[in-house]
Amino acid sequence: MKILVFTEKPFAPAAVKAIENTVNASGNELEVVEGGTRADLLEAVKNANGLIVRSDKIDGDVMDAAPELKVIVRAGAGYDNIDLAAATAHGICVMNTPGQNSNAVAELVFGMMVMMCRNQYNGKAGTELKEKSLGIYAFGQVGRNVARIAKGFGMKIEALDKFVPDAVMEGEGVKPVHTPEELFSQNDFVSLHIPATAETRNSIGYDLVMKMPKGGVLVNTARKEVIDEEGLIKALEERPDLRYVSDIKPDRAEEFEQKFASRVFFTPKKMGAQTAEANFNAGVAAAEQVIAYLKDGWNKFQVNK
Repeated sequence: MKILVFTEKPFAPAAVKAIENTVNASGNELEVVEGGTRADLLEAVKNANGLIVRSDKIDGDVMDAAPELKVIVRAGAGYDNIDLAAATAHGICVMNTPGQNSNAVAELVFGMMVMMCRNQYNGKAGTELKEKSLGIYAFGQVGRNVARIAKGFGMKIEALDKFVPDAVMEGEGVKPVHTPEELFSQNDFVSLHIPATAETRNSIGYDLVMKMPKGGVLVNTARKEVIDEEGLIKALEERPDLRYVSDIKPDRAEEFEQKFASRVFFTPKKMGAQTAEANFNAGVAAAEQVIAYLKDGWNKFQVNK
């Protein structure tokens, strides 16, 4: 069977080689298309049985062009770039690779937190993370890695996740809270790890951010869609002590940067999973999952029904 790797943002060469070795050992055929156009995707997917992507948009038109396609694996945790309803209608299994990028994202959280504590290294005195409080919004793989690292900094940790029992958080030395209002009002730092869903889109805005303690820092390595940008701008205007840092450029990035200068920071592109290790791990995991599904229907990480 044919497995297609189609990525606008290429995997690292070592990851591509490992994917090739994994697919070849399984007896399947591999095609790798890096940096291709939409037209390239529609052509390459025509006879593919399995598809591996990163942040590439996979919609119903792509699936219409792929009558033999049985499984799509997103090499990473987020999968909002894939039309799940269309995949289900086409009888295609969609999976992600949870946990493979988690440490990379968690480490970036702390890189950005330290940078903001130290005033983006402008030479002026800053503050430390030790003894500060951190609220983690969503306690999945990334959130748990954030908690693990926070302990090393000597931080006080709370987390909000309605899908995780209190006992699980408490077992990891994390205090559970049960509303966003609690999380934001009780923590110096809030780190977002929620997916972009109908419930969460535009859910982080003026009312929540204004509840943060003096000097609060909001960190977003989740999705830009969860931020109500108008509300956040208003909060930052009224509270000159607040700061916002993200590895996802907001739609109104220029306005944020003009108005708030050193109080905001955005990476040029999504950077959470941009490490050699995460790139390698997610790529190989995706290949293994496609192969397992094509062989015997293994679908542990299926995200559509």
